[in-house]
Amino acid sequence: MEINKTKQKRTNARWMTVVFLFIVTAINYGDRATLGIAGKAMSGELGFDAAAMGWVMSSFGIAYVIGQLPGGWLLDRFGSKRVYFFSILFWSIFTLLQGTVHFFIGAWALVMLFTFRFLMGLAEAPSFPGNSRITAAWFPAKERATAVAIFNSAQYFATVIFAPIMGWLTHEYGWQSVFFFMGGLGIFVSAITLFVIRNPKDHPLANQAEVDYIVEGGALVDMDQKKDNGKQEGPKLGYLWQLLTNRMLLGVYLGQYCINCLTFFFITWFPIYLATQRGMNIKEVGFAAAVPAICGFIGGISGGIISDFIMRKTNSLSIARKTPIILGMLFSMTMIMCNYVDSIGLVILFMSMAFFGKGVGALGWAVMADTAPKEMSGLAGGLFNMFGNASSIISPIIIGYIVAWTGRFEWALVFVAGHAFVAAFSYLVLVGPIKRMELKKKD
Repeated sequence: MEINKTKQKRTNARWMTVVFLFIVTAINYGDRATLGIAGKAMSGELGFDAAAMGWVMSSFGIAYVIGQLPGGWLLDRFGSKRVYFFSILFWSIFTLLQGTVHFFIGAWALVMLFTFRFLMGLAEAPSFPGNSRITAAWFPAKERATAVAIFNSAQYFATVIFAPIMGWLTHEYGWQSVFFFMGGLGIFVSAITLFVIRNPKDHPLANQAEVDYIVEGGALVDMDQKKDNGKQEGPKLGYLWQLLTNRMLLGVYLGQYCINCLTFFFITWFPIYLATQRGMNIKEVGFAAAVPAICGFIGGISGGIISDFIMRKTNSLSIARKTPIILGMLFSMTMIMCNYVDSIGLVILFMSMAFFGKGVGALGWAVMADTAPKEMSGLAGGLFNMFGNASSIISPIIIGYIVAWTGRFEWALVFVAGHAFVAAFSYLVLVGPIKRMELKKKD
């Protein structure tokens, strides 16, 4: 008797995993955006000027950059699951503690806010390299940009969801409540990480058909398998020089630095811009800031879908990744038009266009998942994020001083838009062909 063998239907545990990354990243960016919403009320009560707030905002970036290489090394040494859990737990605790700085007097309030913000940045350092490692482990190349776009677009979704909530909390219960709410939410989600983040081969909801599919597509499913079995030590730091001297990666690093300048403007100074220069109250700011964020979310998802569509049609990583990045960055320069209009509606329109373009072009983590050496994807991602987030130190300070010196935001917008142009130039001219870097083995 002939037995008909039917092909096993593929499961979709990889998409459940990326949805969880989306949720974690939304909370991540919600925590970063707390000062953007609560900053005006906080600075008014505690007596901080624009320059002081710029330094406080940059404290996160200072720690975040310092923590990238150690965070990447920890991911490669201990795997994504454990490092991801402790990262979320501790950054949430330090977010919550920022709501207590009013108990300190005078300059000590500023010192403690800077300290808690610094520690939050240090704890968040492994988050995006962890996202990149998990995506590289779970997704074939032809789906990777969409997966990265999903979790990366959470930064816009965070504003859509959390900005109105934080604006309402600030208005009704005071600025302290913003930090208590976001910190408590993160602590709760950290516990869920222990159950959701798994190796593809060990995930109870992923069948063999799905594992085979992602392996055939180039997913690095064994990255954490070796760590869990205790068979591999962390990557050798001697290979770091190869990462630092590779032209393709240097172009990607510069591009990410510039893209993150736009990111940190939108999550830190943009709400303050609406409140101070455009005269909106805190509740209006929360809802107004959500409109460009929705456009950024749509742009972010669109960029990933477009990139993977081009990838399927051309089978060229370079064309598929570069096209949305270059066009998106050039389109985001429309924010300069805000300097020439008085209407709040037009300001929101131009910022929405800029945020949409930034979302389309924010594919740096997809490029990193495509290019990082398989032996040290965590460290490579940490280095990438270290360069990218140097702008989180520099740009808030420069914008703070521009606003303090001029009393307005016109030149600050020019400063941010200029970074979008440099990002497009970097991918167009400097990066060259996009491909996975092969390390030169040492004896």
